[in-house]
Amino acid sequence: VQLQASGGGSAEAGGSLRLSCVASGRSVSNLFVGWFRQAPGKEREFVSSIRRSGVSFYSGSVKGRFTISRDNAKNAVYLEMTSLKPEDTARYYCAASARANAYSDYYLTAPYDYWGQGTQVTVSS
Repeated sequence: VQLQASGGGSAEAGGSLRLSCVASGRSVSNLFVGWFRQAPGKEREFVSSIRRSGVSFYSGSVKGRFTISRDNAKNAVYLEMTSLKPEDTARYYCAASARANAYSDYYLTAPYDYWGQGTQVTVSS
C-alpha cells in the first residue's frame, strides 16, 4: 500500500485547507486510515481517523473544526480543516492499517503499517 498526501499549504488563522490522501495497492474501503501531524521539536500526534464502517475519531484539539471523510471511488481520504489556528502548524501525515483491530488503538502510531510522505500546513496569526 502506498499513500500520497497533498493539499497542504499556508493559511491565515480562521482559514481552511483540505488535505487529500490517495491510496494505491488496496482499496481505502478495506483500510483503517488516519491523519497524524508533527510540529518541529514535538512528537507525532494523532489528529483523526476513519474506520472501514465510516466511524470517525478526532483528537480533542481538532474536534469540531476538522472533518475526515472518504471517497471510495477515488480511493482517497480527506481531512477538511476549518477555523485553523497557528498551533495547527505541522507536517501532516496520512497513515493506514489493514489489521482488523487497528481501530482499538487509533490514537497511537503503532497500529498503522503504511505512511505517506506528509504535507506541510502553516497557519499564520
